[in-house]
Amino acid sequence: MTSWPTDDPQRAWAYLPAEPRHGTPGGPLSGLTFSVKDLYGVPGWPLHAGTLAPVPDPGNSELVRRLLQLGADAVGKTHLHEIALGITGMNGFGGTTHPHDPQRVPGGSSSGAAVSAALRQVDFALGTDTGGSIRVPAAWCGVVGFKPTKGHPAWSTEGVLPLSWTCDHTGPLAADVATITRVHAALTEVPIKPESWSGVRVGLWLPDGWTDAAVKSTVLAYTELLRDRGAVVESVTFPEVLDAYSPIVLSEAAHVHTDALRADEPGFLPFTLAALRQGQTITDGVYHAAFERRAEYHALLDGLFTAYDVLLAPAVPTPPPLIGQDEVDIGQGRVPLRRAVLRLTAPFSLLGAPVVSLPTETPFVGVQLVGRDGQDDRLLGLALALEGGQ
Repeated sequence: MTSWPTDDPQRAWAYLPAEPRHGTPGGPLSGLTFSVKDLYGVPGWPLHAGTLAPVPDPGNSELVRRLLQLGADAVGKTHLHEIALGITGMNGFGGTTHPHDPQRVPGGSSSGAAVSAALRQVDFALGTDTGGSIRVPAAWCGVVGFKPTKGHPAWSTEGVLPLSWTCDHTGPLAADVATITRVHAALTEVPIKPESWSGVRVGLWLPDGWTDAAVKSTVLAYTELLRDRGAVVESVTFPEVLDAYSPIVLSEAAHVHTDALRADEPGFLPFTLAALRQGQTITDGVYHAAFERRAEYHALLDGLFTAYDVLLAPAVPTPPPLIGQDEVDIGQGRVPLRRAVLRLTAPFSLLGAPVVSLPTETPFVGVQLVGRDGQDDRLLGLALALEGGQ
């Protein structure tokens, strides 16, 4: 049972109305509450996207409207990493801290969403994911996150302030898979049942040196859990995709925020402003070349899914870092935090595959289960079986 968030030391909440926005009585989601990442347009609620800079009005969210129609109650809006362009949770209003350790980051950009789910302030939280923005905070806060297939009709991006229209996804975070499957099933009107792992072919993507020892051992232990349930697990390789991801996202983000960037000091934090200014310098040639590389990576991923049913990968390279920490120590040495995180999660938002981020027995370390395009229901069914011990 969730309770109204009256205390907010983590600064998870961007806006709390006096009363929740009540859903239609008697719907399949009646009795559930949810938070809304402050990128979603909600009638009568402000939208700041975690920044003091002016942002475009995206209109009203179709997904929020649909969830209210299905009976869920919207509690309020949660903070995010400024304009969703980051993975720690920092923004123009001070940023969000970890739900259980005020010295550490919760992950981002759906930082407040993850905190609201981890503290059971809501039953589920709406986030967005452009490069890992649902999966990273889910992993670091110890909850479940789901990024559906790109363009999934149940998970509309209409009325959501974009970061990158090529890579943006909407999706939920919650304390358990069962809640996420309940929401997904209500949106699709298709029930989801636990799926057997017997004979499931799993490709283990654990690039050498990309994680610290704790994450590596956690992921390897997870492979044994899957084998115990009858899965066949084999190691696979896949390249780093940031050479395609970064030009696309930065260029499109700069386009979204063109009006604000006309000012010398638009109000963004220094890192965000520098990234957007970099995006403005990306030429059409560089942008289109990134799409050519994206197509090559898509072909590689499609090839993996001819041999495997799902992929298993780490969701984060390390447990949650300290606030202000911009490098992490992993197997290959000290690496910039942003690169260390995004190279694990960005492939699947760049390429649009459905992913569930699941917590593990190691606190605040998650794994990704990646499915084939369009096989969201099967992926959630497999995750549901793990949660139920099947």
